Amino acid sequence: MNPIAVIDFETTGLSPAGGDRATEIAIVMLEGTRVVARFQSLMNAGVRIPAFIESYTGISNEMIRAAPPAAQVMADAAKFVAGARLVAHNASFDRRFWSAELARLGDSAQGDPPFACTMLLSRRLYPQAGSYRLGSLAAFHAIPSAGRAHRAMADAEVAAALLSRIRDDIQREYELEEVSHDLLVKVQKAPRKDLPKAIQDYLGGLRKN
Repeated sequence: MNPIAVIDFETTGLSPAGGDRATEIAIVMLEGTRVVARFQSLMNAGVRIPAFIESYTGISNEMIRAAPPAAQVMADAAKFVAGARLVAHNASFDRRFWSAELARLGDSAQGDPPFACTMLLSRRLYPQAGSYRLGSLAAFHAIPSAGRAHRAMADAEVAAALLSRIRDDIQREYELEEVSHDLLVKVQKAPRKDLPKAIQDYLGGLRKN
């Protein structure tokens, strides 16, 4: 099974299309459910952080001024995840910044890879959770805090622990030998009532191949 890289960005805002940039990235590398490596760095993209974002993340403009250039950090991050499959919580957000920051490097090799999303997966698997924010799901599963919320490494650590719980629950519920990244992507796209069929269709496709 390929390693899985759980990614979290902190940013100046919600959309790279609107000029927002990444200010911090953290990556937790998993083999199965075991953490085998970590990557974390602040990054200076030359964009000022609004005051409310400083308060929200605790990342200040002063901290960013001393950080390495965003291009250098993203090049190192891309090397770090080479060969791994990607996961994030609320992955549509992190995927946009991952693709946008790499596009600035002219890195077409990374393309726009599929992300598994622990938020979408939780919506399918845990309808009783109520809230699907990362902190709420951590409390629901009694996953301990890994530090200040809305800092990249703390959130990546919690998302990695949540992913391991999700994979364990799918494996146990459907009596699978393993839960691959491809299966996670298929599960997150399926309506909850169709999960058994989606999993059986996936397994059937593997047997044919």
